[in-house]
Amino acid sequence: MELIGADIVVRCLAEQGVKHIFGYPGGAVLYIYDAIYKQKDFEHILVRHEQAAVHAADAYSRSSKEVGVCLVTSGPGLTNAVTGIATAYMDSIPMVIISGQVPSRAIGEDAFQECDAVGITRPCVKHNFLVRDVKDLADTMRKAFYIAKTGRPGPVLVDIPKDVSMAMCKYTPPKAEVKMRSYAPTTKGHSGQIKKAAQMLAAAQRPMVYVGGGAILANASEELKEFVHLVGAPCTTTLMALGALSASDEHYVGMPGMHGTYEANMAMQHSDVLIAIGARFDDRVVGNTKHFMSQPRKIIHIDIDPSSISKRVRADVPIVGSVKEVLEELNAVIRELGGPREKQAKALKAWWEQVNTWRARQCLAYDTEADVIKPQFVVQKLWEVTGGDAFVTSDVGQHQMWAAQYYRFNQPRRWINSGGLGTMGVGLPYAMGVQKANPDAQIAVITGEGSIQMNIQELATCKQYGFTPKILCLNNRYLGMVRQWQELDYEKRYSESYMDSIPDFVKLVESYGHIGIQVERKEDVEPAIRDAFGKYKDRLVFLNIITDREENVWPMVKAGKGLTEMLLGPNDE
Repeated sequence: MELIGADIVVRCLAEQGVKHIFGYPGGAVLYIYDAIYKQKDFEHILVRHEQAAVHAADAYSRSSKEVGVCLVTSGPGLTNAVTGIATAYMDSIPMVIISGQVPSRAIGEDAFQECDAVGITRPCVKHNFLVRDVKDLADTMRKAFYIAKTGRPGPVLVDIPKDVSMAMCKYTPPKAEVKMRSYAPTTKGHSGQIKKAAQMLAAAQRPMVYVGGGAILANASEELKEFVHLVGAPCTTTLMALGALSASDEHYVGMPGMHGTYEANMAMQHSDVLIAIGARFDDRVVGNTKHFMSQPRKIIHIDIDPSSISKRVRADVPIVGSVKEVLEELNAVIRELGGPREKQAKALKAWWEQVNTWRARQCLAYDTEADVIKPQFVVQKLWEVTGGDAFVTSDVGQHQMWAAQYYRFNQPRRWINSGGLGTMGVGLPYAMGVQKANPDAQIAVITGEGSIQMNIQELATCKQYGFTPKILCLNNRYLGMVRQWQELDYEKRYSESYMDSIPDFVKLVESYGHIGIQVERKEDVEPAIRDAFGKYKDRLVFLNIITDREENVWPMVKAGKGLTEMLLGPNDE
């Protein structure tokens, strides 16, 4: 049959099993929107800003194992989306972004709402396409989904000129799986390297497991749990990997890095064999690489992206492949080797005694007797009220770190945050994407008075589509993380970090048709959270919680310092 390009786009989305897309219309995509109007295979969610469309599709993917999809128009529609695209790219999230473009004949002529979408997004996508001929449209759409979800996942942009979306062409349904000669990611690890890694771990006296977001993207939590217990090692999960191993697991020692736990950082630094699983030795994790490499150790590095291995820290045993597949084979080899020999078992016991000594420092302790509301207390109460079973989205800053430290995630894909790019304003649109993918789940947004205002217009989207997240705004009247750095590194010169004019959030939220609650006393925190998830279960609730203005995130590894050079509190300064 013959269809116009817009109808082909819609058919291709249906082929891929897409159920929801997020977007905002404009002139260059009106043929596609007209095609959406005439179909019933998927639902379109109208956001209030293109950045929110991409963030919502991003979180839809993070929380569901599906490829998120969003649709924006040309020019400012695309440029508004770039922050969301870069956010997804930094965290390797599989997404397809469809953007409109001016008619082909006008490209390069500075036409109204024209921009070079391919050029602008090239640094922050896994791949992008400009479709010049309607005959290539269906194949391009199929390739976009294939590229987005295979290998190291990532966002893929498909830029469609308006004349292509209205041109006629014969539509042919897919006949086989997509295959591309120039793109064939390795998923199965090298057996020789895997055996070498198993032998190295068998001889280790102070083994350490360091897990990154790749373990969650590969859906490898079960394989990871088996591996950690087979090796008997302490395990740390990065900000992007929280929940990959249950926080309740006896082997779990918390998050590593700049605001990681004392025991995780010390164990990372003093291990003799460190195995990195789907992690990239990010600067916020290992700190100063020279300091990190000053301790002699062997490093095993598993990653599906060969360019990530030895990029920042040299690996002794590199293994390229899917984390899930590599761990399956590695576990089988370890089982064949049997349990630890007597000498290693004795060393492993001594290693755990040392780790537990570090644990005893209780680095996450805070002043629980204070009358003022401590942000850590709020997160702990949220964890108690939700039974640790909520999807938690966060914005970026101090509140993000407190959420990561004090909400104990026992399942993967429950913690939705911007790790690599650190994008303020993601929390609310993330919650929208999570709820579309998980309509019956408990959803909490942990945010600050600075971050929430960056996409607060999405309260209108929530009203239109019945989204009901519970928003906990830890309001300290500062851009908290900026203020903390200014306190520690800039002699308390608080340049532009104080919020002089803050809206009345309760009235503002109510004006959008939602429920706002002001919380100023410590004793009101738990009842307010319980009301939000109980009494007002079917409504969006905004809790404006007035917290300690000068509370800092501890522990902290300052810029340029090594993992063992942590500040555990204000007295360490």
